[in-house]
Amino acid sequence: MTTRVSGYGHLGRSALDDVLMGNLYDHGVVMRLAKYALPYKFWVAASFFGMGGHIITMVMQPIIIAWGINEFVVGITGNGDAFGSLWLAAVIFMVNVLLNMLFNFIQLVSLARVTVNVLHDLRTSMFRHLQDQATSFYDRNEVGRIMSRIQNDVFQLQEFMDVGITTIGDIMMLLFIAGTMIYLDPLLGIVTLSVIPVLGAILIYWQKKSRPTFLGVRIAISAVNGNLQENVSGVRVTQSTNRQDVNLSNFNTLNQTHLDRTVRASFLSASLMPVVETLTVVSMGLVVVVGGIRVFDGVLEIGFLVAFLIYVQRFFEPIRTLTLQYTMFQRAMASGARIFELLDISPEMKDKPDAITLPPIKGEVVFEDVCFGYTTEEQVLHNIDLTIQPGQNVALVGLTGAGKTSLVALMHRFYDVTSGSIRVDGHDVRDVTRESLAGQMSMVLQEPYLYSMSIRDNIRYAHKEATDEQVEAAAIAVGAHEFIMELDHGYDTMLQQRGNNLSMGQRQLISFARAIVADPRIIVLDEATANIDSRTEKIIQDSLKVVLRGRTSVVIAHRLSTITSADVIVVLDHGHVIEMGNHRELLEKGGLYAALYAMNFGEPITAHSNGSDDVMSLLGRVDI
Repeated sequence: MTTRVSGYGHLGRSALDDVLMGNLYDHGVVMRLAKYALPYKFWVAASFFGMGGHIITMVMQPIIIAWGINEFVVGITGNGDAFGSLWLAAVIFMVNVLLNMLFNFIQLVSLARVTVNVLHDLRTSMFRHLQDQATSFYDRNEVGRIMSRIQNDVFQLQEFMDVGITTIGDIMMLLFIAGTMIYLDPLLGIVTLSVIPVLGAILIYWQKKSRPTFLGVRIAISAVNGNLQENVSGVRVTQSTNRQDVNLSNFNTLNQTHLDRTVRASFLSASLMPVVETLTVVSMGLVVVVGGIRVFDGVLEIGFLVAFLIYVQRFFEPIRTLTLQYTMFQRAMASGARIFELLDISPEMKDKPDAITLPPIKGEVVFEDVCFGYTTEEQVLHNIDLTIQPGQNVALVGLTGAGKTSLVALMHRFYDVTSGSIRVDGHDVRDVTRESLAGQMSMVLQEPYLYSMSIRDNIRYAHKEATDEQVEAAAIAVGAHEFIMELDHGYDTMLQQRGNNLSMGQRQLISFARAIVADPRIIVLDEATANIDSRTEKIIQDSLKVVLRGRTSVVIAHRLSTITSADVIVVLDHGHVIEMGNHRELLEKGGLYAALYAMNFGEPITAHSNGSDDVMSLLGRVDI
């Protein structure tokens, strides 16, 4: 069970950060983590072995000291060798200390091996799972929130695993010490432990009072980090609008809130330690008084009185540790719940059990009565019937929101159709594996995305098997080879984040090379030349005449001048195909395409609506 916190909306907390604290122990989370530890059961066993040896040697130390003192007292009274017994006790004690160090080393090393391997496997599972998620998953969830689960929540689990087995050891240490004290002297043991119910009542009250404060600190730092990230990312807009002072004031408000809550949390943490220390002193006082009386009466040997005093000190040390780790355990349990919640999200776009590998295709694409909506309430595409012949160049034109991008996304099977079907060379895209479909289809987006690796590796990003000769051939085909060779390291030039050490046009040329390096039969260009300069566009247009020859291509046009030579131009509006034909045919129809073209080139608009919305009103939202 986890706790949801309300009342902090002004801090800008993300919806996915709603679950902030969990129970002290969540059996489901622990059991699922244990499954990740099963492959490393040797190291888990070694860790528990080390922990057991560490506890036993720690508990034995006061017993050795007590034996040495008792033998020394007996010796000086003339009934034994006092110094011989003391030296023997010292040797046994040193051997015990060395064994204690060895067991502690085994425990820590083994625990570290288990922790790093489990977290490695957990991150790998999350990465693989996220790679399998459909595009619609990322439509619904912000990347920043997903990253928070991968980074922040895994870090919380790392803290938990670092101290988890150690905490089990602390609890076992408490039980061993309590049992040993009661075994040595039941009355003195019970008297010594009599302060525990008082400490328990104080801890329960403290946790009840401190919980909202620690939650507030977590929410406040999340708000500070979020505001900081937003302002650093948007620093250009901030400077261009001269909003530095306003943003600083907003940040100071959030930062001050975090400061106030942190100070309050520090006060609460500091207030608990004196209570524990006081109870420790009270317990030791009880040992001295009651134990002293029992020594005086001859019921208890003085060595065991010293052992009791040592046990009291060691008994309260793990209590202090467990108290400080209480909120960490709650955060870890909530983080574990959030991680497994993410892993439990079933991918929406899974291959059918009997999905086949798409054989080599010619490039025919058929949309048959296709309807689609991102939500069940609103449809984006309505009854689309369209046949694209192999090797045909088809352009999609329409106003903003007409459904152009949705149409090509369905081709790639980023989403599944609501009804109808899409067939590639007669194969329904839902009946073939997504990997084999993507292997014969490439897409170039309006915003090129390059990775922090060499240009060569970026071009063959999706096709590692591509040779250097194929990489260079693809770059030559799209007109990128010349500028690449002018760079200091040519194809081995390392790109900065998202390729920021290249111009927008150069990045787009590399994206084009990446799209054709595997010789796809179908290429989709989603406004791929919208953000580049005229010179680069001319290079790309000349290259496309060669690149697209013999391939099926679907082009979403931002500039109508780039698609006048298309074999077929499909005009979409409100998810309907309202016009179709080549450039000359559509101009002669005088419909929406003619109006858009006239507007592009500043010609008089003489178009008719042809049964659709009034052309002039449509142009109010034209995507040009």
